[in-house]
Amino acid sequence: MKLSFQQLKIQRIKADVLAVFVHQDPRLFRQEIADLKRKLGAHIPAADSGDFNGKEGESTVVYLRRKAAAPRLLVVGLGERRKLNLEKYRRAAASAAKRARSLKARTVGLLLPAMGGRAANIITAFAEGAHLSLYRFDKYITKKEDHTQPIEEIIFYVERAGLVRTGLKSVGTAQIVTEATCLARDLANAPGNEVYPESLAEAARHSAERCGYSVTLLDERELKDLGMGGVVAVSQGSERPPRFIILEYGQSSERPVVLVGKGVTFDTGGISIKPSANMAEMRMDMSGAAAVIGTFEAVARLKLPVHIVGLIPAVENMPSGRAIRPGDILRHYNGKTSEVDNTDAEGRLILADALAYAEKYKPSAVIDLATLTGACVVALGHYVTGMMGNDERLMKSLKDAGEATYERVWPLPLFEEYEKLIKSDVADVKNVGGRWAGAITGAWFLKKFIGKYRWAHLDIAGTAILEEHLDYTPKGGSGVGVRLLTEFLKRWK
Repeated sequence: MKLSFQQLKIQRIKADVLAVFVHQDPRLFRQEIADLKRKLGAHIPAADSGDFNGKEGESTVVYLRRKAAAPRLLVVGLGERRKLNLEKYRRAAASAAKRARSLKARTVGLLLPAMGGRAANIITAFAEGAHLSLYRFDKYITKKEDHTQPIEEIIFYVERAGLVRTGLKSVGTAQIVTEATCLARDLANAPGNEVYPESLAEAARHSAERCGYSVTLLDERELKDLGMGGVVAVSQGSERPPRFIILEYGQSSERPVVLVGKGVTFDTGGISIKPSANMAEMRMDMSGAAAVIGTFEAVARLKLPVHIVGLIPAVENMPSGRAIRPGDILRHYNGKTSEVDNTDAEGRLILADALAYAEKYKPSAVIDLATLTGACVVALGHYVTGMMGNDERLMKSLKDAGEATYERVWPLPLFEEYEKLIKSDVADVKNVGGRWAGAITGAWFLKKFIGKYRWAHLDIAGTAILEEHLDYTPKGGSGVGVRLLTEFLKRWK
C-alpha cells in the first residue's frame, strides 16, 4: 500500500473516501461542522441530532452530492483538544483507515487537522496509525470470507501551504518504519513449518540484500567451535539445526549499539513440556529476533548515521531423545556454566551466548529483546514492556523513545537480593529462580553473561504476543520493538 502527501483545498480532494477529523470541544466542534457544510455542502445528520459529538473513536459517514470530488465523507472524532497527543492521532487515523476499508475504498484521503508547531511528529503519527491498522496476516486463507478489497493508497492532505516538504519527509519515514514493523509481524505470525532457524536466517539475508546491510550466518559446527553451549544444547532436541545470525550496518570505525534478539522459532518447552492449550502461540517466541531484523531494515532504509550490530541466536526447542534434560550443565561462550533446572527457560540459555559474544564488538550499549517470561505478562499485562539493566541513562533513553512511539517500557529492579534465587550448587548459575519474581530472576541470569558494557534488557513477552486486537495492532504478533528501537537510534549520539 502506498502512502503519499499533498497540499490541496478540501473541495478538490479526489478519493473514494475523504476522512476529516473534528474535536469534541463544543464550540470547536460546531465551527468544524459548519466549515464542512460551507466548503462541501455536507449535511451531517448525526451531528445535528447529537448522535455524533466528535468523541474519540466516533465516526459518521456522509454521502456527498453526485459531482463531488470525493463521493463519501468520513467524519472522525479526535476527542477533547487538550487531551490530544501523538497516540490519540494514531488511533484516530487507525479508526479512519479501518472504516474506509469497510466501505470498500481503494483510495483514501485523510485531511489532517491544524497541527501547530508539531507538524512533523503529528503527520508521522497519522501515517503510522493508518498503515499499521490495515495489517492482516491472511496469506494462508484460500477463501476469504471478508471480500473487502485492500486499500491501494492513502493520501494525507493539508490545506495550509508550507508543509509539503515536512509532510513528504514524515510520510516517507512512516512508510519505511511501518513496513519494517509489518515485516516483524509477518515473521512472528508465520507458522513454525515456515519460519525455523534456517529460514529465519534466509529472511535476514534477503532483508540485508534489499536494504543494504551485511549479514553473516554461523552454522552448528561453527557454534560448537566457538563454544556457544547454550545455543547448541537448546537446539539439539530438534531436527532443525541452529543458526547464529550476525547483522551489521554503519561505520565500523564507531563503537556500535548491539541489538540482541531471542530467536526461538518454536518453543514446546522441551522435556519440561508446555501445556497443549495455546502452545501454537509459541511460534512467536522469536519476536525479539523479528524486531531486530525489522529494526535493521528500517535503519538501513532511513540511512540513519549510526553503527549497529544485530545478534540473533536461532533455535527450535523440541523434546526428543537428544534434548537437554533438567539437571544438565552447559558451558557458554564466555566459559561460565549454567545448570538447567527447567528446559522451558531456554531463551536465557541462548541469549547468554549472544550477550557474551557482544563483548567482542566493544559496544557503546547492548539492548536485548526477548519474549522471556510469563511472569512479565503477569506483572505488566500486554500494554507495557518490562525493562531492566545496568545503566540509568540508557534506560531513560529507551523510556523516552517508548513514550514517543507508545511502545512504552517500564523499569523493574535488579536488586542484589534477587541474585541468590538463581544460585546453583553445581554450576555458576541456575536457569530458573523459583516461583517469585520470574521476570527479574530471568534478567539476573542474563546479567551474569554480559560484558563490561551498558546493557538494557526488554522483556516483550506481553507486548509482542497479543490476545486481542488493539487500535492499530492485531491479535498475534505485534511487531513491537521496531518503532521503539528506530526512534531510540534516531536520537542516539
